Amino acid sequence: MKRTQLREHSFRLVFEAEFYPLQEWKEQVEIYLEHTEEASEEEKEYIRSRVFAVIEQKEEIDAGINLRANRWKTSRMNKTDLAILRLAIYEIRWDEEIPEGVAIDEAVELAKRYSSNEAPAFVNGILAGFAKAE
Repeated sequence: MKRTQLREHSFRLVFEAEFYPLQEWKEQVEIYLEHTEEASEEEKEYIRSRVFAVIEQKEEIDAGINLRANRWKTSRMNKTDLAILRLAIYEIRWDEEIPEGVAIDEAVELAKRYSSNEAPAFVNGILAGFAKAE
C-alpha cells in the first residue's frame, strides 16, 4: 500500500476520534482495521500507531493550530479540516521520515478530496504558517 493510502486511512480514523469517547474510539480503530483487507499487518500497525500518536498529541497540536489560525479556533473548525490539520501537523512536527512539503501537499490533497472548495487554501495557509514556525 502506498504512503498516500496509509495517510488516507489514518485521516479517516483521526476524523472518527471526534465522534467517540476514547475507549470506544480505540475499539472502532480495531474494527476499521479489521475491515481494511488490502492492508498488511505491518501497514495496519503503522496506521494504528500513527493515529494513536496524533490523538496523544492532540492538545499540543490544537494549541498550535489555535495560535496560527486567524480568527478561528479548533472548536469552530470543520471537523474534516481539523482532522487533516492534526494529521499533517503531527507529520511536520514529529515524523522525521516525511518532509514538511510532502505533509503539506498531502494535506491539501485530502482537503480537496474530502472537504469544501475553500478547505485546500485554508489548510495550506495554516500548515505553511506552522512549518515556518518550526
